[in-house]
Amino acid sequence: MGAAGGLALAVVVALGVVWVGADTVASSLADIPDDEWGYTFRTNVEAMFHLVKAAVPHMPPGSSIIGSSSVNSDMPSPTLAPYAATKAAIANFTASLAQLLGPKGIRVNSVAPGPIWTPLIPSTMPPEKVENFGSDTPLGRAGQPAELAPAYVLLASDDGSYISGARVPVTGGRPVL
Repeated sequence: MGAAGGLALAVVVALGVVWVGADTVASSLADIPDDEWGYTFRTNVEAMFHLVKAAVPHMPPGSSIIGSSSVNSDMPSPTLAPYAATKAAIANFTASLAQLLGPKGIRVNSVAPGPIWTPLIPSTMPPEKVENFGSDTPLGRAGQPAELAPAYVLLASDDGSYISGARVPVTGGRPVL
């Protein structure tokens, strides 16, 4: 596997922080604490920048960088503004990196999950929202983490050797354009 004659290095940046404080949902801009905004950007965007910057000198041609964007990058929830803004930044940074690193033979893509059932869901949502989580997708349900994994595997594998600059939606039918 891999153009380097072995397993190509894959840096998977699966970052995604939603502030879990007293106010996890903001109904106005004034409701978003400054520290929440900064923390979310440091964790979701700055961490990706520094991780990729440190990894690239060690990545041979055929390597792959995979970021985690979100359906929120195109269809932002107004109550999750910091999170949605970081996911849009990751999508844009991924597109820039694909062009910057392509000549080095490094592919850069992102996966844009829709509602995926994780332990975070019941711990950050009221019970009535948990009960209906994902039901508003065209497929009528939330996805499972195992349904997300094949997108990452494809992008990291030789089967995805001509895929770069892409954002793969795994959204239950919600469009990511």
